[in-house]
Amino acid sequence: MQDIKITIIDREGEEHLVDAPTDMNMNVMEIVRSYELAPEGTIGVCGGMAMCASCQCYVLSNHELPKKSDEEEAMLAEAFYVEDNSRLGCQIRITPQLDGLKVQLAPES
Repeated sequence: MQDIKITIIDREGEEHLVDAPTDMNMNVMEIVRSYELAPEGTIGVCGGMAMCASCQCYVLSNHELPKKSDEEEAMLAEAFYVEDNSRLGCQIRITPQLDGLKVQLAPES
């Protein structure tokens, strides 16, 4: 089992350095939920299907991320507070290459 460190800035502006396992096929949204960094029912409302944008985050580090899927692009096109570095946390899988990733949760819609 290999854990990586990622930094998540919650919606209150507080920074959290957390351990994220690379061997459980988790994504950023699931990490936020497991560490309870957002109130229950305010993140991952659709269960990680790229259908609600409640897990939108801003990628603050220069990590190479997979290209956005058509579903993610469409959801971000309809979301609030979208920036150039916006991604859906449910679409960012935790891999060893993401060690040091830094993201900030977008404001709640």
